[in-house]
Amino acid sequence: MEFTSGVIMYRVKKVLNHNAVILISSKGSKEYLAMGKGIGFGRKVTEYMDIRPGDAIYSLQELTERGNAGEIVKSVSPICLELANEVLAKAEQAFGKIDRSILFPMADHIEYAVKRIQKKEQISNPLTEDIKVLFYKEYKVAQCIGPLLLERLQVEIDEHEVGYIALHIHSAIEDENVSQAMQVARAVRECITLVESQTGKEIDVVSLAYNRLMNHVRYMVARTLSGEKLKLNMNDYMEVKFPNSFQMATQICDEIGRSLKREVEEVEIGYLAMHLERVASDELE
Repeated sequence: MEFTSGVIMYRVKKVLNHNAVILISSKGSKEYLAMGKGIGFGRKVTEYMDIRPGDAIYSLQELTERGNAGEIVKSVSPICLELANEVLAKAEQAFGKIDRSILFPMADHIEYAVKRIQKKEQISNPLTEDIKVLFYKEYKVAQCIGPLLLERLQVEIDEHEVGYIALHIHSAIEDENVSQAMQVARAVRECITLVESQTGKEIDVVSLAYNRLMNHVRYMVARTLSGEKLKLNMNDYMEVKFPNSFQMATQICDEIGRSLKREVEEVEIGYLAMHLERVASDELE
């Protein structure tokens, strides 16, 4: 995304609504989506216009997880593009500079979420509680979609859909796509389920040990995807000292490796076992 004023002129290709237009750049003939209050009001196709300070302009050459940005714009309603733009504006206020190209997959998700809700086909996500904790700040920002949808489309969104919006926001602030963020949340949930099974107790997701485990798994997944390796090997010590936690860690690393289609480095097992032992010890106290 870029913000410009008085530098490049644009020609109107299509007016989507009062607040969104598709433009063609006078330099290079590339297509853009421009959004801002009243930006499309009274505009005529082929007329030239400038971008005002504060308006947002997105390249339609972007390739996203959900396909080409230009194709997404054709299939998504302007109101959902507006909603995604407003959510990202909130995210920018909270996090500073973000990757606004996530607008397209986010708008596409909002579009399908609205259709599901209108058909009373609301989804349930078993990872929602983990997403709330793992991506706490992103989830807080994502909650702004609730009143916006209610006001614009008279649609009530639930916490599960908000969780998915939070993953899109996370993707905009970290070098981590939505599917990778879901893999992290799934790996955390698997860890917690195993520990709960071993201890016979439900884990407190606001505990310090849980948060340490959660962040460790998050970075373990990132290391596995990037090929980064830990230097210190704790496996021999952990296997002898805490055999149950080491066995759980081995199982979890195998599962994560299958999910990511990457081999998790063996050295990761000992570190994960240490965090699992902390969580298990907390629950047994």
